[in-house]
Amino acid sequence: MDKRDRAVLFRERLSDALRSRDMNRSDLARGAGLDRSTVSQLLSEDAPRLPNGQALAAIATALSVSSDWLLGLSTHRGAAAEILDQAVQVAETERHPVDEHLLAWYRDAVGAKIRHVPANLPDVLKTEAVLAFEYSGETLRTADQAITGTRDQRALLSRAESDMEIALSKEALEGFARGEGMWQGLPVDLRREQLEVMGLTLSELYPSLRLHLFGATDRFSAPFTVFGQKWAALYLGQRYLAFSNTRHVQLFASHFDDLVRHAVIRSHEAGDFAVRLAGQLG
Repeated sequence: MDKRDRAVLFRERLSDALRSRDMNRSDLARGAGLDRSTVSQLLSEDAPRLPNGQALAAIATALSVSSDWLLGLSTHRGAAAEILDQAVQVAETERHPVDEHLLAWYRDAVGAKIRHVPANLPDVLKTEAVLAFEYSGETLRTADQAITGTRDQRALLSRAESDMEIALSKEALEGFARGEGMWQGLPVDLRREQLEVMGLTLSELYPSLRLHLFGATDRFSAPFTVFGQKWAALYLGQRYLAFSNTRHVQLFASHFDDLVRHAVIRSHEAGDFAVRLAGQLG
């Protein structure tokens, strides 16, 4: 957006804020400590202009709106404290791959791209046997509830307009194949089946479902999901930190895209890679 377009947008949002607050130009001038002529110039349709930083801050304070919103840099019009409350939310959850928060975000993102970095294996690709093993010790959620929730997620993703990309470290998938970490004790036949199902599913649903494997020695990521342009949810464990501010969502999306650019196994190769891992288990 060039300077003139931003000035036009500023004028429009300034006028809108005045109407919402039931204020006139004189009220704004008094509240912001500005000359009435300065306010008139900012609202002029003939020669749109932007205020200096001091005047912008005074106007935003007088109108109880965000200076970023006035300039078109944010979709949240509230003041800073308000914006933080609106843009960042904490969503409580049990340790469960698909709970009501996630399902609501998935439904909200139907028709848009979903970018996902899982905490371990992608839930949507897990077999029921793996889910049963993973949640066998849970007290808040049973394995059956985990399986049902994952089926709901798959149903949403099976819709024609769905488009999901997943980024996972290559080492995490190889560690699963070897039965390391949390997968210690999972029988080899179930690990083999999981890898075979993953390979088949990725091949069948490509390109609407794509898995990128990045190198853990080159890149790192906490688990998070970006739901279109509306939400980004960072998984903390028992809680999600959910962001709706456009710039925050774009930051998560940019981080995901960086993982994809540095993938060592590309999405069109991921299915075959999973099948090869399965074959190495005998």
